[in-house]
Formats: sequence, structure tokens, C-alpha cells
Amino acid sequence: MRQTESMSTTVTNDPKRRALGRGLEALLPARPAAAPAQPSTPTGTALQIPLDDIERNPYQTRASFNEEALEELARSITATGVVQPITVRTTAAGKYQLIAGERRWLASRKAGKATIPAVVLVASDEQTMEMTIVENLQRADLNPMEQARAYERLGREFQLTQEQMAQRTGKDRASVANFLRLLRLPQAVQQRVEVGELSFGHARSLLALESEQQMLSAAQKIAALSMSVRATESYIQGLLDPTRKLGKAEPAEPETLDANVKAAQDQIQQAIGLRTRIEDKNGKGRVIIEYARLEDFDTLLEMLTR
Repeated sequence: MRQTESMSTTVTNDPKRRALGRGLEALLPARPAAAPAQPSTPTGTALQIPLDDIERNPYQTRASFNEEALEELARSITATGVVQPITVRTTAAGKYQLIAGERRWLASRKAGKATIPAVVLVASDEQTMEMTIVENLQRADLNPMEQARAYERLGREFQLTQEQMAQRTGKDRASVANFLRLLRLPQAVQQRVEVGELSFGHARSLLALESEQQMLSAAQKIAALSMSVRATESYIQGLLDPTRKLGKAEPAEPETLDANVKAAQDQIQQAIGLRTRIEDKNGKGRVIIEYARLEDFDTLLEMLTR
């Protein structure tokens, strides 16, 4: 109970540190639509609002919507209507602006609907932006770069640490850090990730390389050969240490490394996004983590000491 009261007080007194993730209606007060043609309705009641009176959300972090999925949703809306109301706010021009539910709004247009059920909230520009970003991050269908940019904007606009962003979006702190690191990739590589040529795992492996040119060349080869993430990791390790690739250094490691140790090594490497090596002998040894940039070291240090 104390936590709930504290979060409610924060929403009122300090807009830059509002607690999120409790649902938009719980975060902000709902009110009836302000358009003259709409009758007075109880607080929180969904109103049927003309689609043409609703503007797109200027703070939307999604770059694109899957057309096939939109068509499927449109068919569903044609058959059964919009099950969950969208969320909007009023504008100075007497129109409405989307806060959440853009897919339902677009699909309703495809379905030929004239109106859509909507709950009208009282929300500032800042509140609208924050709710939009967090609502998108809680979805499962954002591509990795959209997620990375959403985290970056959330941190930049509201001066949040990675730990605070993790708490507000319900994500793991290490996941937030790994998504943010994707923004260090060259734009051409980011575009490959956006269109699905490279996965999150591929992109994270590329970050181990030191120069943009190396990343660009490696990304082109990985995409052309349709490499798996595991094959990509081996390929990147070969680029980082050509002597291993030639068999001149640590040639026996793949054969002699205990399977459990190898699994632990891979698990650590995947969790932190940095090349990791475990040297074990009868239960004793050391863990070696390599980093190519000072930013990688800072991220690692924060993860270990949080």
C-alpha cells in the first residue's frame, strides 16, 4: 500500500519520475470527450469517436506496421468490432490525438469503420510521450532497433538510468543495456536488423568488432550466407583472433573444454554481449572478459556492481 501511495504522489508532483506500467487509465484521469457533438458521459466511459477526428501520435516510436497483420486485424474488426478501446487526448483544435492503439485505429480504417471506441485522457505532451514509449516497449513485436531507439529516447527525454528504465518497462537491466548498445552499429547494419536480415543475436555479436568497416563487411557476409547466431559468434571470434582461426593459438580448446564450462562460458557471453573465456582446472580457474571500447567496460562495471 505504501508503494502505491508513493507512486501516486510521484505522478502528481514530479512528472519526470512517474511510475509506469499500471495501465494508462490508472496513470491518468479519464474524462468525457470535449467535442461539442458528444454528450456528457461518466468518467472512464469509452466514446465512439469519428476516425477522421483522430490524429496520429507524434511520439510514436514504431517505424512501421506489418501490413499482413493489419489486414488480419481489419478482418477481425469487420466481424466483431474493436474489442479494446483506444486511448486518446484532446487537442487545442478540438480534435483528438492518439496515445495508445494505433494498430486498432489503422485497422479500423481498413475495415471501413466510421468511428472507434476511445477513452479520453487528460495528458500533457510529456505524459503522452512517456506513455507511448513505455506502451511500445511492453509489446512483443517491435524489432530490435525500434526497441533500442525507444530506450534511448526514454533515457534522453526523462534522464532515466538503465536501471530505472528496466523497472518502468518491466524488463531486465542487462536487456536494456544490450538494446542500447545496438545504436553503436553503423546505420547500414541497423537497417539490416530493422528489415530482419540480421537478428538481435547477430547484431550483438557484431558489436565485438572494433571498426565500422569491419562491422559492415561482416554484416554483409553474415546476411549473404544466412549464418546462424552460433556460426556468427565463431566467425566474429575468428576475426578478432586470426591465430585461433589458423590453429596457432589454443588449438585444442574446442575439444578439451568441459561441456559444462563451455555452456557457462556461452551463457555469460550471451548475457553481457562481450567475448568471454573460462579457464578451468579441477574446479579452479578464472573468467576472462574482453572489451573493445571504454563504453563496454563501463556497462560491464555497472552490471557487476549494481
